[in-house]
Amino acid sequence: MHGLLQERLSRSPWAMWQSRLLLPSIFFLCLLFGTSDVWSHAVTAGDKGYIQEISGVNLLPFMYLGAKHMMTGYDHLLFLFGVIFFLYRLSHIGLYVSLFALGHSTTMILGVYFNIGINSYLIDAIIGLSVVYKALDNLGAFQRWLGFQPNTKIATLVFGLFHGFGLATKIIEYEISPDGLVPNLLAFNVGVEIGQLLALTVILIGMSYWRRTPSFIRNAYTANVAMMSAGFILVGMQLTGFFVS
Repeated sequence: MHGLLQERLSRSPWAMWQSRLLLPSIFFLCLLFGTSDVWSHAVTAGDKGYIQEISGVNLLPFMYLGAKHMMTGYDHLLFLFGVIFFLYRLSHIGLYVSLFALGHSTTMILGVYFNIGINSYLIDAIIGLSVVYKALDNLGAFQRWLGFQPNTKIATLVFGLFHGFGLATKIIEYEISPDGLVPNLLAFNVGVEIGQLLALTVILIGMSYWRRTPSFIRNAYTANVAMMSAGFILVGMQLTGFFVS
């Protein structure tokens, strides 16, 4: 199916030219007029206040916060949507999702434990770029532009590392107590994986129905261009927040 999409794209130079012109325009408009708060999924005041008041091992609250962050983390979900877009076998989906989970779990835990924070606007801009990258990969752009296909497994793992730093940055904002830090971090990570599994289940159910219809291959190009546009919007919003904050 991926090959059919690439064949379709090769016959649509006008559509590709339009998308190349449209997306940079969206990007710069977002830089000029966007407000990052609209697209932010940072720590809420209520959650932050609660976490600052408690100390010691609190597994269930941190599991809840991890699941909540993933379920409301539209940038993470967009990337996952792109990763599984052309994956049909559960074994392949499991492999790629595991690589992504390994990446974000590693940098999330190490980032918080060693207090390695990255500016939230910059790391979220990179996460937005990961969405753009995956959409371009699905469109077969790198093969046409570079003459070769980057290793998708390595790319998924690397971007998982960046997503993990995004999670670590959010956790550091909680200013959690060092008492029980490691168990609470592990609980948060379990919550993230639960939230990711729930979100992935919903996405897969929707994708399975869509793939059975003739509209899937007709609209696969449009869906990935829309995903790429969303990625550019995320980048623009976060960079706007970085420069005006």
